[in-house]
Amino acid sequence: MVEAKTRDISEQTVKTTPRRRTTARPSAAQSAWLRRGLTQPGGKLPLFDQTGRRINERTIRSCLDQGWAEPWFENPIKPDWLVCKLTEQGRKAIE
Repeated sequence: MVEAKTRDISEQTVKTTPRRRTTARPSAAQSAWLRRGLTQPGGKLPLFDQTGRRINERTIRSCLDQGWAEPWFENPIKPDWLVCKLTEQGRKAIE
């Protein structure tokens, strides 16, 4: 049996390492979604596109992972919907 190699990472390193990547640029879909938050109060990002289709969850989660958007509040009626707002980092990414 082959043993898997493990890395010795201290807890302090794990706690101080940021999770968000900041070097990537938004894709066309991500940019379009993020730009819609520029004109909304508080930077609220839409749940649906201009044709009424729900925004792809992968697009939303990717923007959250990059730090371009952040959860705003939980929707009690639809708890599986991610209600998000644009972050300052997101504004800079689409400028």
